[in-house]
Amino acid sequence: MVQPSRLSLNTATVRERWTLRDCIKGCARHGIGGISPWRDMLAACGIKEAARMIADHGLTVTGLCRGGMFPALSGADFEKNIDDNRHAIDEAAAIGARCLVLVVGGLPNGSRDLSRARAQVREGIARLLDHARAANVPLAIEPLHPMYAADRACVNTLAQANDLCDELGDGVGIALDVYHVWWDPDLARQIARAGRERLLAFHVCDWLVPTTDLLLDRGMMGDGVIDIPGIRGLVEATGYDGLIEVEIFSANNWWVRDPDEVLRTIVERASTAI
Repeated sequence: MVQPSRLSLNTATVRERWTLRDCIKGCARHGIGGISPWRDMLAACGIKEAARMIADHGLTVTGLCRGGMFPALSGADFEKNIDDNRHAIDEAAAIGARCLVLVVGGLPNGSRDLSRARAQVREGIARLLDHARAANVPLAIEPLHPMYAADRACVNTLAQANDLCDELGDGVGIALDVYHVWWDPDLARQIARAGRERLLAFHVCDWLVPTTDLLLDRGMMGDGVIDIPGIRGLVEATGYDGLIEVEIFSANNWWVRDPDEVLRTIVERASTAI
C-alpha cells in the first residue's frame, strides 16, 4: 500500500482543467506529497510565485517537465535547443526540483538519420552538464517507448539510458516511466544496473488494451496491463525511496473529469494498484 504522501502529481494529469496554482492546492487538499510541473504551466504561474506556493504547501518537487528535444538539422537550431535547456535548468533550480526530466527528442523534420539524432542527444547532454552541476540540478533521461523514436525521443530503452549515464558521469540519471519500459525483457537487469544513484524519478500510469491514441490514451493505474507493483518492487529493491509520480495523458477520459475526482482516484488506486 502506498500512502498519499509518497505520491507526486505530474501536472499533465489534470492540465486541461487546472492551473499550476490549482494543482498545488489540490495536492495539499488530497494529502499528495509532491508535484512535478510542466514548464508552460510554471511560466503561466510565474516562477517566484510557484516556488512560494509549493514551499508554503510543503510539497516536494519531484521534477520539472521538461528539457531535452536536442536534435536539429542546423547548427543554429541545435544551439537554440541547448540554450532552452539551460533556461530549463535555471527554472528547475528556482523551484527546488529534484531533477530536470529530459525527453531527448526524435528525428528533426525531414531527417532519417537516427544515428545522428542520437549523437546530438549525447552531445547536448554533455554540453549542459557543467551548468546543471553548478545549479545542483541532475538531468534525468527518460527513455520513451520505441513508438516515439521518430518524433519525441530516440532514447527508447533503459539500457540506452544507462549507457549514456556510463559515458557522461555524475549529474546524469534516469526518469523511469512504467508506460515506456514495461514491455522490455531486460527491464529487471537494467533497473538493477541503474541502481539507487541513477534512478531520479519514477513515473506511473497504465497501458490500456486497446489503446486508441499513442500519446493521449494512457490509463489510470489498475485499468491496464502493466504490473506496476512488480516494477515498483524492482525499483525499490535498488534502495529507491523517492516519491511515485503519477503522469496520465488521457484526452477523452481523465482530462475531461473533475480534477478532484482524478486525485481522489489516484489516492484510492495507490492502495490497490501501485
